[in-house]
Amino acid sequence: MVTIVLYPSLGMGHLISMVELGKLITKHHPSYSVIILTLIPSLHTGTFAAYVRHISATFPTITFHYLPDIHLDTLLFPSMEAIMFELVRRSNPNVNNALKSISESSNVAAFIIDFFCTAAMSVARRFNLPVYYFFTSGACCLAKFLYIPTIHRTSTESFKDMNTLIHSPGLPPIPSSDIVVPMLDRTTTDYSDFLEICEGFPKSDGIIINTFDSLEPRAIKAIADGVCVPDQPTPPIYCVGPLVAAGGDDSHECLKWLDLQPMGSVVYLCFGSSGVLTSEQLKEIAKGLEASGHRFLWVVRSPPSNKKEDRFLPPPEPELDVVLPEGFLNRTKERGLVVKKWAPQVAVLGHKSVGGFVTHCGWNSVLEAVSFGVPMVAWPLYAEQRFNRVVLRDEMKLALSMDELDGGLVTAAEVEKRVRQLIEAAEGEDVRRVVKASKEEAAAAMSESGSSLVALAKLVASW
Repeated sequence: MVTIVLYPSLGMGHLISMVELGKLITKHHPSYSVIILTLIPSLHTGTFAAYVRHISATFPTITFHYLPDIHLDTLLFPSMEAIMFELVRRSNPNVNNALKSISESSNVAAFIIDFFCTAAMSVARRFNLPVYYFFTSGACCLAKFLYIPTIHRTSTESFKDMNTLIHSPGLPPIPSSDIVVPMLDRTTTDYSDFLEICEGFPKSDGIIINTFDSLEPRAIKAIADGVCVPDQPTPPIYCVGPLVAAGGDDSHECLKWLDLQPMGSVVYLCFGSSGVLTSEQLKEIAKGLEASGHRFLWVVRSPPSNKKEDRFLPPPEPELDVVLPEGFLNRTKERGLVVKKWAPQVAVLGHKSVGGFVTHCGWNSVLEAVSFGVPMVAWPLYAEQRFNRVVLRDEMKLALSMDELDGGLVTAAEVEKRVRQLIEAAEGEDVRRVVKASKEEAAAAMSESGSSLVALAKLVASW
């Protein structure tokens, strides 16, 4: 049997979409098996372990190869990204050992890495393995990343200080302050680490993207035409999405509640696996939802801790009576449901009662909404999410924009306005029409002769 080795970075969103890629390969090309090199996160281990157990039990062609744990003092690092880069760098000897032992017992055809794992490219080259990137965000974000080295060479200012619109091939104008968060300040190590990634893409044998041709045609064309990397060849790209994990927990209380609501009447609010909001912000959301008069399903997490040592730990269960306005739950109990920490998002978005989604703009969430034809309100929190908001609003027309004040706070009035627009106004109807068409296109892309399966066949043929 021929083996493909996948190397995801930390973060459930990155791991889940990489596993979905593994499932796609083994389903449509069963002569391949998949081994996933796994960094053991010292953060969020419970969810991670349960997920890996579930995949191992249900997909025997996918196996996990655990890399030895590397202890880092997280207090010494400025950001989560810095921790991930350091972990990957220090894991290179372990990746070398893993590839060596895997190669001894099977024929490895390709090594597919998350962009955070760029440092491992040099290890794979020692084994003469072709290296592919699996890009877990969209083609628009990739087009931006490919063009960053050109912007870097032609400017001396940090994005955070430019106060201008950035023009890049295949993209709408992007406000300089909405560039990927770790790249805002060019004096930081995060910036130089990300620049290294951007320079790494063209050195690979190909880039696999979790998107589909008709979702981001301009960006895909710009990348394929080579205009995003003007000074060297761009490797081939393979758009194989949307890769969306299946439903999950069908017994969750919120699904029973949704069964009782009218079709398309509920706004679902959730901010991803790492999204946390301040107490003040949670209260503004509550006031806005109450004033809107609309039905809602809201996933609430505890506000972030002020202690530095807690910043990468999963937050404790929220005390709803403390973080929400007094009497809010009682006053809205006929039309709203607040869920603590987590909801089965794919099942929720696929439910007929859900008519809109207030999202942090993480790419997995965007693809899930598109796959079920749910219109969005974009409320970015971290990573490339501010960039995604611009693209979702201005390029894809799939979302309305939740606009914050200068300090980052979104007011109750803004929450009320966007919820009303989404459910009852012409703006929401426009987005709903576009997203319904995208839902059909997504299904077509993943059908037997659809663009994504054709791209997958080309990818496999390259091995």
